[in-house]
Amino acid sequence: MNVEELLEKYTSGAMDFSGVDLSEANLSGVKLSGVNLSHANLSVANLSGANLNGADLSHAKLNVARLSGVNLSNAILNHCCLNVANLIRADLSRAQLRGALLVRAELIRAELSRADLFEADLKGADLREATLRHAHLRNANLSEAILKGTSLAGANLEMANFNAADLSRADLSSTNLREAELKQANLAQANLSGADLSGANLRWADLNGADLSWTDLSNAKLSGASLIGADLSNANLTNASLVHANLSQAKLIKAEWIGADLTSAILTGAKLYSTPRFGLKTDALVCEWVDLSPEGDRTIIQRFDIEDVRDFFNETPPTICIVVDAALESEANFALAGAYYHIAQEYQLCKQPPSIEVSRRRTVITFRVDSDDTLLPTACMAILPFRDVANTQKNIYTMVDTIGKEDISLLDLNTLQRAKQLVAPIQEAIVQAKAIRQVKRNLELAAKINFFKAATQTILTNSSGQTLIVHHNPNFGKRFINAADHVNFLADLSSESPTPTLPPMNTVIDFVKTFHYVNE
Repeated sequence: MNVEELLEKYTSGAMDFSGVDLSEANLSGVKLSGVNLSHANLSVANLSGANLNGADLSHAKLNVARLSGVNLSNAILNHCCLNVANLIRADLSRAQLRGALLVRAELIRAELSRADLFEADLKGADLREATLRHAHLRNANLSEAILKGTSLAGANLEMANFNAADLSRADLSSTNLREAELKQANLAQANLSGADLSGANLRWADLNGADLSWTDLSNAKLSGASLIGADLSNANLTNASLVHANLSQAKLIKAEWIGADLTSAILTGAKLYSTPRFGLKTDALVCEWVDLSPEGDRTIIQRFDIEDVRDFFNETPPTICIVVDAALESEANFALAGAYYHIAQEYQLCKQPPSIEVSRRRTVITFRVDSDDTLLPTACMAILPFRDVANTQKNIYTMVDTIGKEDISLLDLNTLQRAKQLVAPIQEAIVQAKAIRQVKRNLELAAKINFFKAATQTILTNSSGQTLIVHHNPNFGKRFINAADHVNFLADLSSESPTPTLPPMNTVIDFVKTFHYVNE
């Protein structure tokens, strides 16, 4: 069948031309919307500017075909062979290309939004400035492909192969790149904000100047990657491998990277405001200085020698540990969960639930906080369900207030300023705690249960590993168990509990002195 016969039959209503051989035919500008050309041979054919909207070209051969400007929107091209085809400016929006072969195809400025390219082979294809917004490319092969300036926003690229591909300046925002292969890929200046790259392989990739803000890079492999000047603010780098990675001048403000491996990485000039500095592997880390300013504008610079770097990046997580001199039972467990739930609704620093360890005689409740400067205010709130709340809060406030009133000749200026900065948030936490107690019924329930009347000990650990017992009830450890294994609380024997004592002032000063502040 030649072209004239096909067009004549199509005009008269025929639609099924499956298996037709029109190799090298000239079909430029033809209108064949909805036509069935499945299994057809159209290799080296000229279909430039043709209208094949909704056509069925599944399993068709279009190798080296000329398809520039063709309309293939909503077309079915599953398992179609389009190797080395010219699809410049072609419209393939919403087209089905599952398992299609597009090796070294030219797709410059092509429209592929919402196209289905599941397991398609696009190795070495040229997709410069193409649009693939919300396209489905799961398991697709794009190794060595050119995607410079391409828009892939919102696309599903899970487990896709981009090894050695050029994605410079591409828009990959909000894409799904879970476990994708991006080894040695060029992602310089690319927009990856909000993308999911968890478990992705980015070894030796070029990410210089890339926008990786709010990106999930947990468990990602970034060994040897270049991230010079990249924006990783608010990114999740938990357990990521950054061995030998270059993070010079990278923006890591408020990034989460506990468990990350930074062995032999370069971090000189990185912006680290409000970024945790514990739980990292930092053997042979290279870092001459970091920027700790809130805006990353170099107004607060910290310089290091080799020993300083090790100490700076090996903090311990700041914790609040409330030791209760009683075992947690089911009724108390229910009340405790309810109390902390309502506290978290009103006080954001307590939004992460505590870990709880229960033994036969004691219960240990541990809160982890993000920074040293929130330890004392949060402790004022964490103790709220317990009868020891007033004494604990009083101790915390008195300790800090006393430091602020010390003779300046006995203190360094930084410690004095730190103590004064802590007074206001502690006062605010105490006032807020009282307000919460007045309106939350779960706290009233807790007050009636013996567990919350038990003597407590509150121990703080800052990021330098320094500990401070801010409250120790004098009755702690003095309860007894009778023959019936019934717990008796000596604190209940009198209406007045013994007055707690403050820790030594030099211990308090040392504790505050070793704080690492997020704005330093």
